[in-house]
Amino acid sequence: MTHGIKTLAIAALALFGSTAALAQSAGTWMVKAGANQIAPQVKSDDLSASSLPNSKVDVKSDTQAIFTLGYMLTDNVSLEFFAGLPYKHEVVGDGSLSGVGKLGTIKQVSPTLFAQYRFLEASSPFRPYVGAGLTYAHFYGAEGSGTLTALTNPGGTPTSMSVDSAFGPSFQLGLSYQFNEHWFVDGSVIKTYLKTTTKLSTGQSIDTKLDPISTNLSVGYRF
Repeated sequence: MTHGIKTLAIAALALFGSTAALAQSAGTWMVKAGANQIAPQVKSDDLSASSLPNSKVDVKSDTQAIFTLGYMLTDNVSLEFFAGLPYKHEVVGDGSLSGVGKLGTIKQVSPTLFAQYRFLEASSPFRPYVGAGLTYAHFYGAEGSGTLTALTNPGGTPTSMSVDSAFGPSFQLGLSYQFNEHWFVDGSVIKTYLKTTTKLSTGQSIDTKLDPISTNLSVGYRF
């Protein structure tokens, strides 16, 4: 009886191992849902004339839901497409404008396509990976605040703003853990290099390097 139980256990482990390997092998599709925080690492130029010297801006972080779709081209190489709900960032004063508070808000979506290399064997439950890809940051819905108007057009009509959309390269470091044949958890850190220009209705403009760091955690399903 004991020998029979051991034989069944070994067979079950072998079956699970082969299923798990299949779930991480070439031809596998992966879907994920989770949360992602985008934290811009802003380097701001000065607001163009007429403005106070050293008039700069900063951009606050935001966290939203993300959804991804991936496909294993081989046991180690994958493609993955990131998308999610729109982010809303506060734009605040910096430099000589530090302390003035909110200058406006801007919404954005930033879909990204990654090519990834996944380390270890296809059957390994832990799989660290690296990725490189291209991000398209689409900015819309920009709104200037009363503070922005007071600084740029005092006593006049409200100052409006717009932000140029832009492409930028993204680099990723991640880790996935498969806890059964289909379900897994995944986390990654992404660095994107992105530069854009904000234009005001007063004719002024400001160039900023956003260069955000994104941190995400997701639950996924392989099929």
